[in-house]
Amino acid sequence: MPIEIVCKIKFAEEDAKPKEKEAGDEQSLLGAAQGPAAPRDLATFASTSTLHGLGRACAPGPHGLRRTLWALALLTSLAAFLYQAASLARGYLTRPHLVAVDPAAPAPVTGFPAVTLCNINRFRHSALSDADIFHLANLTGLPPKDRDGHRAAGLRYPEPDMVDILNRTGHQLADMLKSCNFSGHRCSASNFSVVYTRYGKCYTFNADPQSSLPSRAGGMGSGLEIMLDIQQEEYLPIWRETNETSFEAGIRVQIHSQEEPPYIHQLGFGVSPGFQTFVSCQEQRLTYLPQPWGNCRAERELREPELQGYSAYSVSACRLRCEKEAVLQRCHCRMVHMPDSLGGGSEGPCFCPTPCNLTRYGKEISMVKIPNRGSARYLARKYNRNETYIRENFLVLDVFFEALTSEAMEQRAAYGLSALLGDLGGQMGLFIGASILTLLEILDYIYEVSWDRLKRVWRRPKTPLRTSTGGISTLGLQELKEQSPCPSRGRAEGGGASSLLPNHHHPHGPPGSLFEDFAC
Repeated sequence: MPIEIVCKIKFAEEDAKPKEKEAGDEQSLLGAAQGPAAPRDLATFASTSTLHGLGRACAPGPHGLRRTLWALALLTSLAAFLYQAASLARGYLTRPHLVAVDPAAPAPVTGFPAVTLCNINRFRHSALSDADIFHLANLTGLPPKDRDGHRAAGLRYPEPDMVDILNRTGHQLADMLKSCNFSGHRCSASNFSVVYTRYGKCYTFNADPQSSLPSRAGGMGSGLEIMLDIQQEEYLPIWRETNETSFEAGIRVQIHSQEEPPYIHQLGFGVSPGFQTFVSCQEQRLTYLPQPWGNCRAERELREPELQGYSAYSVSACRLRCEKEAVLQRCHCRMVHMPDSLGGGSEGPCFCPTPCNLTRYGKEISMVKIPNRGSARYLARKYNRNETYIRENFLVLDVFFEALTSEAMEQRAAYGLSALLGDLGGQMGLFIGASILTLLEILDYIYEVSWDRLKRVWRRPKTPLRTSTGGISTLGLQELKEQSPCPSRGRAEGGGASSLLPNHHHPHGPPGSLFEDFAC
């Protein structure tokens, strides 16, 4: 029959404190040797978490109606928060933007814009030679023949020089310009620069960006005022209609910045003879957003600082370059108004983004009829023309600033990252009472539990041989025999069985045998 020996030791109160200290040191050493403590259970974590409602839904105890209601409330609030967060994220990813118009700021000195004007008729009929008519037949629609009536099949002319043709046959500003004034000072044709457009030979006032003329006052009389004769008697007769045939009489005008080439056939406006046209301008400074809110062309993202053939990037310059590349790819040539730069045509569609910083001029146009009866007779005598000619050919163009103010229009992000974080924080606090630190608490608890389970998989703890409960130590008999330092005994004298009890009746035992028997 196995026998257990139970040893219960109780120390005195004065000896308990050092013993407890030693036991604590031993436990700390054992804890350090065994590793970190076991992770917290869900109930313990819920009781200390800052997430509202989690402590009540996961409290220890039986699962009653109260805990069930708290769990449902927590799940409902969490679902509502996730729905609102998804809606906010979708709204942010659409990258909404708005246009903010700042109040006009007074500017003491504002640079006057460039003014480009073209006669709608590109070639003067009296200046065209037979060779010119032959080469321009597809543009003008006139039949190619010489003075003797020979048809095109029998005509031979040298290769044309379009620049020379435009310079010779285009309307000359010195003949068209009858009067010119800028800010109260007289000007002339020498203040205009020649530029080529789809309308042929055109002229630009204040074209040099390095020496731009300032406008020192606003209102009429403080800008550019010119009187022009459009010379309708030089307009080409219409023999047949072509893509370039025009039925209008007058001039085309474009107001633009000096860095931007004229794109007058698309962006210009018409001025009719027999009227004085007033153009009131206001400088507008536009700021657009780059990706991902907009599609403007940011300078810091460019591989090339400028377009070939132009000193600065603009939408007009980009469109002209696209036209040149398309014509170059089709017929290996270019038109006179296209940039003179080397390079082949590009494949695919041509995209011209708007620059992120742009200056343009808003316009308000009004007009009055000229001349009146008295001025018609005076102008007819002055320019040696009849009154009918004055009414059909003369016009006055007055371009001025309404006031020396500039209007700033800026495109801004309507919903940025800071607004998204603020809305998410508000929704999180409203529905679940959480914050960023609460999310860190949850992640920390998940990491703690996951790391503990991984360690359990990697190594399994050994089963201890001894167990201790309170102050009572229990040893099995077999354990005691294995760990006993005493030698095993045979039978006692007289054939008695061996015993673990003290042998007080052994008269011949060696000294100390009683202690050894008791210890064993």
